[in-house]
Amino acid sequence: MYGFSCEHCGGTVRERRVDREALRHKGSFVILEDLPVGVCDKCGARYFDASILRRVAEIGRGTAPSLRTMEVPVDRYASA
Repeated sequence: MYGFSCEHCGGTVRERRVDREALRHKGSFVILEDLPVGVCDKCGARYFDASILRRVAEIGRGTAPSLRTMEVPVDRYASA
């Protein structure tokens, strides 16, 4: 699935298993755990298979159940 050239720098995109990845969906986030992600070995750009993006959309729309929900604190950064 991976092994192609990065569109940003020309490095090689290789599969890496990550514990947790937050992906944006219509102003919110969906967090997937234990998933394969394509990561450029040169610049670190991330690539996601279409099946992962479909799953994010299904959970974000509420058409697929999620394992659990998390409360995430949000604050505005104010420089000192």
